Amino acid sequence: MSKAVKLDKTNFDSEIASGVTLVDFWAEWCTPCKMIEPVLDEISEEMAGKVKIGKLNTDEDPELASKYKVQSIPNMVIFKDGQEVGRVIGAQPKANIEEEIKKYI
Repeated sequence: MSKAVKLDKTNFDSEIASGVTLVDFWAEWCTPCKMIEPVLDEISEEMAGKVKIGKLNTDEDPELASKYKVQSIPNMVIFKDGQEVGRVIGAQPKANIEEEIKKYI
């Protein structure tokens, strides 16, 4: 079970409103998305209190994926206080994801 917050159109704006949040745009059929899930769980534990990890299923909420111009997945968008500040595209190594997050915390 993922340690990330499940996001959808009902809670997306409130969950990203304050602090640093990494939103993983993913889909059930996406193998690279499944490969990075344990990495994101580790980051969630190790950076608890500094960053929130959220997951948004692009098949269930295509309008949010479209709003943030997600054209390929996995696509991790970093928000700070509700504003997009960074992005990590593709199944990247843990160090790359952490490096991008640390720019904003």
